[in-house]
Amino acid sequence: MTSAVYPPAVPMRARDHTESTLSRVIPDESELTAGITIRPGRTYGFFTDTSLCIGCKACEVACKEWNALPAQQIGLTANSYDHTRELSAITWRHVTFIEQIEDNPGCRANRLKPFQSHWLMMSDVCKHCKQAGCLDACPTGALFRTEFGTVVVQQDICNGCAYCVPACPFGVVEINFSDGKAHKCTLCYDRLKGGFEPACAKSCPTNSIQFGEVDVLLTRAARRVEKLHALGVDNAYLYGAPGTAGATGGIQQLYCFFLLLDRPEVYNLPVAPQLPSGRVAKSLGTGLAAVAGLGALAAVLMTQQSKAPRPGRKR
Repeated sequence: MTSAVYPPAVPMRARDHTESTLSRVIPDESELTAGITIRPGRTYGFFTDTSLCIGCKACEVACKEWNALPAQQIGLTANSYDHTRELSAITWRHVTFIEQIEDNPGCRANRLKPFQSHWLMMSDVCKHCKQAGCLDACPTGALFRTEFGTVVVQQDICNGCAYCVPACPFGVVEINFSDGKAHKCTLCYDRLKGGFEPACAKSCPTNSIQFGEVDVLLTRAARRVEKLHALGVDNAYLYGAPGTAGATGGIQQLYCFFLLLDRPEVYNLPVAPQLPSGRVAKSLGTGLAAVAGLGALAAVLMTQQSKAPRPGRKR
């Protein structure tokens, strides 16, 4: 019996699987990688389970490779193993390393926490808020809500005004000074349109980053929290789900939400983020009060000046 001869260009895996194991032609690759078929008109996002994150940074690398983003830092930063430091115009995924080596201030830890080391790790990303401050602030329409419920910047329309930068409560959006445009995560909009799972979620080896329809992810996340509580991890909670921390101040909900094991500020997340538009009425009232006060002061000064005796005037 003679063995089949393959040309050198055929990869080894292709030689091992010469026939398809699928019973039909699938419309999207995401059906294989994420278990879902991507359809316009539905809302998609990420559930990031930090209890599963191992800090491998595969998501960072996959994001930069797919979106052709340059390296942000070359060399050591003296900040643990974190070389990217934060989200930026050229870093759309950032893995936070948080080392907790003390049980009490000044006392080094001598035992591990249940089901966790002395490291907290989280892959941060744009939250694609249900009510997005950046979207509200954009004067040109460069920021828009896609057919998948995500928020994307169109660089060909962006005029670099940077109104979106302070409008984001999470500090996600930044201006790239090489082109003067705003940049942030697109949730791989181009991949979604082609039926592909976002690059970061597809590359995650522990399934810490889970992609899918938001409602399905919320149900899955709630079950995960219950399971962790049953295992003794009482500090596990959701950040950005409706009615939780992170979904405050008019934001309503984060389509990219997290399971955290410590306070939000430990992960460099705001405890109670607010939309700038929610402060307009208060700011306007303060401004009007200031104007009224200045007007009253001016009236008093003018009255006093009119009553003051003029030089050379007899009484």
